[in-house]
Amino acid sequence: MQYFLPHTSITDLLIKLHAQGYRCIGPQVQDSCIMYDTITEAKQLPWGTADQQSAGFYQLTESNSQRAFNWANSPSSIKPFLFKQQDTVWRVQRNTEGKISFQPVVEYESLALFGIRPCDLAAMIIQDKVFLESGAVDPRYEARRKALFLIVVNCNAPSANCFCISAGQDVEAKAHFDLAMTEIDSGFVVTGGSEKAAKLIQELKLESASETHKSQAHNQLTQARNLQSKKLPEKKLAQQEDLLNHPHWQEVAQRCFGCGTCTQVCPTCFCHKQSVQTTSDGYEQVREWDSCFSEKHSYVNGAPLRKDVKSRYQQWLCHKMLYWEQQFSCEGCVGCGRCITWCPAQIDVTEELSKLVEK
Repeated sequence: MQYFLPHTSITDLLIKLHAQGYRCIGPQVQDSCIMYDTITEAKQLPWGTADQQSAGFYQLTESNSQRAFNWANSPSSIKPFLFKQQDTVWRVQRNTEGKISFQPVVEYESLALFGIRPCDLAAMIIQDKVFLESGAVDPRYEARRKALFLIVVNCNAPSANCFCISAGQDVEAKAHFDLAMTEIDSGFVVTGGSEKAAKLIQELKLESASETHKSQAHNQLTQARNLQSKKLPEKKLAQQEDLLNHPHWQEVAQRCFGCGTCTQVCPTCFCHKQSVQTTSDGYEQVREWDSCFSEKHSYVNGAPLRKDVKSRYQQWLCHKMLYWEQQFSCEGCVGCGRCITWCPAQIDVTEELSKLVEK
């Protein structure tokens, strides 16, 4: 069943979630970008804001409508709320008797993520495979994942760099959410996806969405799908003979700076490194985001295995679109287009893949 949430009731929704013990996180304009941060009132949302994106370009503009979600995505995703940029894994402490103890560290809080995009929800499901289903459960990710309340706002304004449809995803969330919302001019058409959400809908006393509301939402999602023109090639990397020796790797390496920005904005990348750091009363093991583009990431036995940009770009793209399929039974790309938007060399992954599978 679908319900209707007026724009004027967003603050009520946030208040209800806060009363249930959640810190609410939502999109807002910060430093000329739309970023996710703590939100307590509807006025913090990016009302009347749109975004323009192309290869190596991102800019916020005024929207033709006064909606809060008339934009595609931003460098900010929900990944840092689950797989933190820096995390303490365990601590070694010495007591007053001089004995040491190893203490695992699992820090989390109850978060309500409001206004996340379907591509980011899809990315989270992929990261579930990495941190929860790959044979060794990460307790930090697991605890944070269980403490989430997920509110997805379906996409009605994909950017020129979006290709989620081609990547096997959709502009509309179909599962794994608590609430899914499609914004229309007067508010949101809402679908519940959990018992927690059903209780919240009852507390907010939401009325059933009218047929007009449903029709408007449906038409918007259809239009959003039709707006996407960027596509992945039909031929897969696995089907390309002698892939690793394809001459195009060298051509793209001459343009790539090897900066790793694509891996930092990607909502599915999970490369990390660990180090031991000294504290006032002992030591702690710290996990931090890393990138396969960094020289030290492949450092083994005194030297990096991947010594140049060509081999690092090759590793990144093949892992994302080939090895990931072998390891997790899915590709590691959800078609959000962030790697295209934020690449300072204006490299378009869809174009590079097309050239790599050419006959």
